[in-house]
Order: sequence, then structure tokens, then C-alpha cells
Amino acid sequence: MLASRTFWVGRNFTLQHKFTPIQSYYASRASEYDAVYEKPERQIDLRSIEQWLPSILQGKRILEIACGTGYWTQFIAPEASSIYAIDSAEETLQIARQRIPASNVSFAIDDAYAPRTDERTFNAAFAGFWFSHVLIERQIEFLTGLNKALQPGAKVLLLDNVFVEGSSSAICERDKFGNTYQSRTLADGSRHKILKNFPSADQLHALVANGLGCLPRYTSWHFFWAFEYVVPEH
Repeated sequence: MLASRTFWVGRNFTLQHKFTPIQSYYASRASEYDAVYEKPERQIDLRSIEQWLPSILQGKRILEIACGTGYWTQFIAPEASSIYAIDSAEETLQIARQRIPASNVSFAIDDAYAPRTDERTFNAAFAGFWFSHVLIERQIEFLTGLNKALQPGAKVLLLDNVFVEGSSSAICERDKFGNTYQSRTLADGSRHKILKNFPSADQLHALVANGLGCLPRYTSWHFFWAFEYVVPEH
């Protein structure tokens, strides 16, 4: 029988791990990370996005935030000029490096809120299934930091989940800021309470309305959404 362990996730602490909570969770989940892409009901959407995404980022020098196991990197790489893909967990990056040996892709441990980019040579950024793990009260901070790592006029593309009853994990808690949390169980029996937000199209548009981005565009499928904007020139 699998031992049951509970990791209650707060904002800046964890009870049983040296990493921050989200790092701990994804490090533990690395070997089963891609199982979420095997849900039968999501296959039509996934095939559509896998074809759509590379065309949006074709020829770009891309900063990829929270690349995980490189699931999405593998579709972008053949069409991209270059990709600097970062994540906080070495366990997931090991899988990504094996999956994508392409010479135009480099992987590194880095901070999603302050990536170490000495020169602003990126003209695009991609974050797949990361923005939902950003606290509502830190969303502007994250996008501001991301914009600073990019060239003016760069394209930013966020891809994430729509909440769908019966397919998405149930919401177990909501805090005073409106952040929502899910309870998830890994194969080792450990239970984790994970921040998982589901912003609406209006909320995403409002985030960039005051100068953070221009030419916003929201695209949705049944299980997923994508939000694009352009980094302002000033």
C-alpha cells in the first residue's frame, strides 16, 4: 500500500521539502508529468494546438518559461530560431533534455519571475501551463518582469487550462484574493494542495490594458486557452 503524505501548500513555505511548494510538487511529479496530456477527452484540442502553436512562434528567438518536461518545446523547436527554456526543477529538465536534443534549444534552471537574461535578444516568450500557478496578486509582477527580459515589440504567448467540470481537478479552496487551489494525489500517495487559477478572457485583457501589452488576442478551445500580446515599444 502506498504511504499517504500530505503537503499543504502555502505562499512561501513547505513543510517537508527544501524547495518552494510548486517546485517540490513538480519535482516529485516529473516521472508522471505527461500523464495529463493522455486524457482521452482532451486529444482533439491537443492535436489542434500542437499544429497551431509552432506557426505562431515561427522563426522567433524564444524565452520559454516553466518548460517542464519539454512537451510543448518539442513542437515549437522545429520552427523556432532558438529557444532558451527554463524551469525550477532539475527532475523535469532531465526529461526535457532527453526529449529534445535539437541544437537550437538550451535548458537551464532559472527563476520565472526574474530570468537571468543579460542581453534582451528574445523577440518572443512562451509559457505553457505556468500562468495558472501565478498568484493573482503577482500576475502584474510576473508579466512586467517577463517584458523586461524581451525586446520591445516581442510577442508573448500564454497557454493554459480552461476549468471543465469532470475533467479538471476539483477546486478545494479559494482565498481572499480569489486564488483557487486543487488537491492532487501523486502515484506515491502524497497529496498536494496546488495553486491553480483559471482567468477569464476579460481578466487577461484587463491585465495588459494599462500599458503592459498591446494587440491582445484570446483564443480558446474546449479545454484550453491561449492569450497573446505584444510588448510595448516604449
